[in-house]
Amino acid sequence: QVQLVESGGGLVQAGGSLRLSCAASGGTFSLYKMAWFRQASGKEREFVARISTSGSVTDYTESVKGRFTISRDNAKNTVYLQINSLKSEDAAVYYCAATRSITVLAQQYNYWGQGTQVTVSS
Repeated sequence: QVQLVESGGGLVQAGGSLRLSCAASGGTFSLYKMAWFRQASGKEREFVARISTSGSVTDYTESVKGRFTISRDNAKNTVYLQINSLKSEDAAVYYCAATRSITVLAQQYNYWGQGTQVTVSS
């Protein structure tokens, strides 16, 4: 059983930056592909970014390419999401998730954190 705990959310001005962290425990972190999803108020949860077990392969949803960077440190059992050039539409609860599959589908991620809120002020 993998437990995931996100941190790093907060209130940031549009155009600003933020780094989210997700600490994993209870499993072999390096075996899991990791991803970040987000859910804005009144909207469906959407895929944001994913990273392979080694960290060598990453994938992003189109709207965040060039602004977000996903990375991981297997020695620290942690995955990160660097968010730059924040836009109002980035405001959401951000969740990290873990899977053994190659997928962007939320339903195929087995483990989820509790989420961290990102609020963007104009």
